[in-house]
Amino acid sequence: MLKTISVAHSPDADDIFMYYAIKFGWVTPTDAVFENIADDIETLNQATLKGEYDICAISFALYPFVKDDYALLKTAVSFGEGYGPKLIKRKGTKLKRNFKVALSGEYTTNALLFRIAYPEARITYMNFLDIENAVLKGEVDAGVLIHESILNYSDELEVEREIWDIWVELSGGDLPLPLGGMCLRRSIPLHNAIDYENTLIKAVDVANKNRKVLAPMLLEKGLIRVDAGTLDNYLDLYANDNSVMLSEVQYEALDKLYELGYKHGFYENLIRSKDFLIPSEYQELRNS
Repeated sequence: MLKTISVAHSPDADDIFMYYAIKFGWVTPTDAVFENIADDIETLNQATLKGEYDICAISFALYPFVKDDYALLKTAVSFGEGYGPKLIKRKGTKLKRNFKVALSGEYTTNALLFRIAYPEARITYMNFLDIENAVLKGEVDAGVLIHESILNYSDELEVEREIWDIWVELSGGDLPLPLGGMCLRRSIPLHNAIDYENTLIKAVDVANKNRKVLAPMLLEKGLIRVDAGTLDNYLDLYANDNSVMLSEVQYEALDKLYELGYKHGFYENLIRSKDFLIPSEYQELRNS
């Protein structure tokens, strides 16, 4: 009997796109059935802290808190390069030092960078879909938009600051901005873990190479909450050649993120991302 492995991801266009080669049966694991769950990214962060899923999408900023129970996967990653979440406010307003801001979750990468840059801001957390309206209604002075929200928002709003600019200032270079990835439960036997990771790598690669076929299918089935043009733009940003496998510069960016979090007191220990990967070389040794 095949094992059922829970795979949780967000309902955002990039995650749906990267996962659905598995859902449509284009790619399958060797001895398991993947059961997918879609939920808001901060809900998934909180679920990972509780160990609820076998494989889960997370904000990269969460990972140091779950490193003992979950391995970091090398695929289905989203980085910003010259773009990313946006701190927005009503047009013509000026923010005080202790302005009230809505963020999409305590463990999101944008929250970590925001808290470093604006230590006096008063933070409230809410679902990212509610942030724009909260700013428009005056419930908060500003908010950080993420996911597809960065592409389409009210003309009554303006960008106060790009999280990308905060990242560049803090990181001191041209490293890509680490946003989200996936992790896998460490209690899963290693040979299975390697197979599951390879399945996900293939799924992201197949989706990327067959975007012209897959994207219209997702739109036709109503699985994506944006129109075709916005989906195309969004996939250009967050589901592309750089999403298939972590690169050396992406590892460097992750390590810089964790260094910043440690330096500013958010993490107890300084970690290196490569120390927490699944040792895929085990498979080669096992088969030799």
